[in-house]
Amino acid sequence: MPGSIQSIERAAAMLRLFARGPGRLGVGEIAAALGLAKPTAHGILRTLQGVGFVEQDPVSGKYQLGQAIHELGGGYLDANELRSRAINRADALAAHSGESVRIAAPANGGVSVVHHVFRPDNTEQALDVGAVLPPHATALGKVLLAYDSQLSAMVREGELPAFTHRTIVDRAVLGRALTEVRRTGWAGDVGGYRSAEASIAAPIRGRGGLVVGAIGISGPIDQLCDGQLRFRPGLIGQVRDATQAVSRDLGGAQ
Repeated sequence: MPGSIQSIERAAAMLRLFARGPGRLGVGEIAAALGLAKPTAHGILRTLQGVGFVEQDPVSGKYQLGQAIHELGGGYLDANELRSRAINRADALAAHSGESVRIAAPANGGVSVVHHVFRPDNTEQALDVGAVLPPHATALGKVLLAYDSQLSAMVREGELPAFTHRTIVDRAVLGRALTEVRRTGWAGDVGGYRSAEASIAAPIRGRGGLVVGAIGISGPIDQLCDGQLRFRPGLIGQVRDATQAVSRDLGGAQ
């Protein structure tokens, strides 16, 4: 068995100290309480601050627990915050691509649409906010399945219903598709949910690279794909650029 990692043990001890402490603590106080040299304590604090587990008061210079530590027990990023942080990028993506845009997050074994930007034309469209999409039959769902182990486990235990003749209902085929999503960093679907519709999506990452949602475009197959049903590279690039921009805003990396 490999030994424990001292730096992680010290970081954990520091977080426990904050959790039971009366308020903000200075570097000297933390070092004294844990028996550490001040440079060592400061280095750990800076790392914890970088991932949002501690915050530094700009006036006193002292530290306290950060918001990210409180998010560990529940959803990493709630739907309202995900929407508010990504809405401007989604609007811009709809304008540039000419297609409808959805922001989605995992919810109750499915994929919940938390924001929907209509396609910028005069066609009649229905608002999808609050709709739950099938994970195996949409590009948004495939992205979240590829990176969310809890959602993936729930799908493995359930059925894979067919919505069209193109819906993936074979688990081995779905597994290969998800491996490809992780390799390329984006997902596509051609007619898997609605027979005349194609979609492209990519992951939104938060702190530490954790996938917290996805952004995708959808539209008629002949607008997103060429004659051989291959996705147009320019549209893939636009979707990935949008998700990477949101990820940077959230402190994630892609």
